[in-house]
Amino acid sequence: MNGLVTALIVVVIVLIIVAVVAVIVGLRAKRAASQPPEPQRPTDPFHTGDQDSLRGDPRALKAGDIVEVRGRSFTVRGTLRLSEGGWTWSEHLLDDAKGTQVWLAVEEDPDLILSLWTPVSDAGEPGPKTITFGGRTYHSEESGSAEFRSEATTGLAERGSVRYHDYESSDGALLGFESYGDADWEASTGEALSRYDVLIYPAG
Repeated sequence: MNGLVTALIVVVIVLIIVAVVAVIVGLRAKRAASQPPEPQRPTDPFHTGDQDSLRGDPRALKAGDIVEVRGRSFTVRGTLRLSEGGWTWSEHLLDDAKGTQVWLAVEEDPDLILSLWTPVSDAGEPGPKTITFGGRTYHSEESGSAEFRSEATTGLAERGSVRYHDYESSDGALLGFESYGDADWEASTGEALSRYDVLIYPAG
């Protein structure tokens, strides 16, 4: 008799536990069903992910990589990583088979911006609101100073500071001035590049 009573008590306890579990599961399912679906995250229509996989990612450039700019091949000799406040960008020293050196600037604002810079002489110094050089009139755009970190071969110290002053003409041509540390101003003419102008072959 005592054994039967004990068995009945065990059965009742098990039934109660099963009922409680069923209620909890049901409440959770109801709560999940009542919550609105998570909104789909907006996508950037200008995102370059597909082009990065096909043409290489300019943001990941490093010394030794091969860069083809409008069909002309260069090797990345070194890189400057620059920062100004919360803003960062990179400038890569490119060298071709003839020893010609240019700089490829890579930044995001927020879209990817690429520009190619060629050192020039006799452009004077920055400061005026307009500068006439090479048959163009350039207008002052922005200026400031940044900290830089040098990687591989750049001809500059491992770390330091740089002043810059950028100009642009009415047809989109660029003129830039940079002064590293206490050095004199160095001038370069620049041109904006599209994502399709640049093809990257990573080293190794």
